[in-house]
Amino acid sequence: MDAGSVVRYFRGKNILITGSTGFLGKVLVEKILRVQPGVKKIFLLVRATDDGSAKRRIQTEVIGKEISQVLKEKHGNKFEQFIENKVRPLVGDIMYENFGLHNVQLKELTDDVDIIVNGAATTNFYERYDVAFDTNVLGAKYVCAFAKKCAKLKMLLHVSTAYVAGEQEGLIPEKPFVMGETLREGTHLDIESELNLIKDALIELSTNSSSEKTERRTMKELGLKRARQFGWPNTYVFTKAMGEMVLGHLRGDLPVVIVRPSIITSLLKEPLPGWMEGIRTIDSVILGYAKESLKFFLVDPDTIMDVIPGDMVVNAMMVAMAAYSEKQAQTIYHVTSSLRNPASYTILQETAHRYFVDNPPRGKNGEPIRLSKMRFISTVARLRAYMVITYKLPIEILHLVNIVLCGVFSRLYDEHSRKYILAVKMIELYAPYTLFKGCFDNMNLERLRMATEQNNDGEHYFDFDPKTIDWDDYFYRVHIPGVLKYLA
Repeated sequence: MDAGSVVRYFRGKNILITGSTGFLGKVLVEKILRVQPGVKKIFLLVRATDDGSAKRRIQTEVIGKEISQVLKEKHGNKFEQFIENKVRPLVGDIMYENFGLHNVQLKELTDDVDIIVNGAATTNFYERYDVAFDTNVLGAKYVCAFAKKCAKLKMLLHVSTAYVAGEQEGLIPEKPFVMGETLREGTHLDIESELNLIKDALIELSTNSSSEKTERRTMKELGLKRARQFGWPNTYVFTKAMGEMVLGHLRGDLPVVIVRPSIITSLLKEPLPGWMEGIRTIDSVILGYAKESLKFFLVDPDTIMDVIPGDMVVNAMMVAMAAYSEKQAQTIYHVTSSLRNPASYTILQETAHRYFVDNPPRGKNGEPIRLSKMRFISTVARLRAYMVITYKLPIEILHLVNIVLCGVFSRLYDEHSRKYILAVKMIELYAPYTLFKGCFDNMNLERLRMATEQNNDGEHYFDFDPKTIDWDDYFYRVHIPGVLKYLA
């Protein structure tokens, strides 16, 4: 299979995409429209009040973005008509049966759809348990149920995350979860019981007339508690793992591909190198460093930083759709870099320092600011000790002074205490990623790559081999400038 056959596969296809307003969704929509203008229709399911607001949302959040510039130039003054013919916004939500669509829309989709891409998810590590469960678990259930109704369906592709592996160490295989499987020995997960637990918690909060703030905090804490009880570090990856279990359990003979990317970064090559949306772990480090608000970070410098550019993820998704169309099996792909082309956090540290020496940030008066190399602290215990000495002790001294002066500094003390507590919580949430000791096996993806003859002639470009990436060059010339341009 060559790149041309991948392009031809999408000709005449009707594709339903959820999560199109997310970063990966936008890249996928643009790529399909650019390389295969002969695609029949792309249905984009979005949350909206009515058809008009759905159309405006797609226009503003997907089609109107910088990433569509090449597509606009290609079609010129016929661009709007092209989009009108090819893109169909739909008001709906995957957390409801049949996505909440009315009967006419339902019949049209179930009669016509060839491919479903489920990219909708809530990716907040510390999300409310009920919100994350609705989208990441029940959403997978309803997408699967809908897919079974589609008479012509050739493929269901589900976007997950490599970090459903939790905090496992060593080589992590591309294998599916079994229903009820956990990452903690001696425990068993009952997804129906988790749903009932959520319902009971919400009823209790309502009975007690709890405030919105109390409800939000309680449901967030419940998610973290349940995730950690079963061996996952946060609510996001816990609910994504449950979503995979549900999909694998209910799919029957549906052709299913589950894509598990690692940390997705800015576009490497096309259509707009450096373009991205949404701040990831490493991006918050780069921005904090550039603004001098982050002098240190919890990272073992020798830890492998598994990142993968967004266009490579989409390339892998499209090739997988073409390769596994109508095959009654479930296949899992780690779209990752740690095995084939590992990059340590030291590379990011040194490249970022070199970049800001060559391109120093400017102060309020326009003067260049010289940044020292960011300090990496390699264990949680060392970081906590450092924070106690550097921040906690001055806060406690302020507390004593505040008591002596009858509360003059109460507001200042409360503000710094909140910031300190938040910082500690952020350390706990990010530690499983910045101190991650696992390596993602990607032999399934490697076999797919080897079966795909690359004919990357610009427009027909489907490379997803991380071995081709020079990480130092990518961070210096593409990613860091992209972070500063699109996220700062």
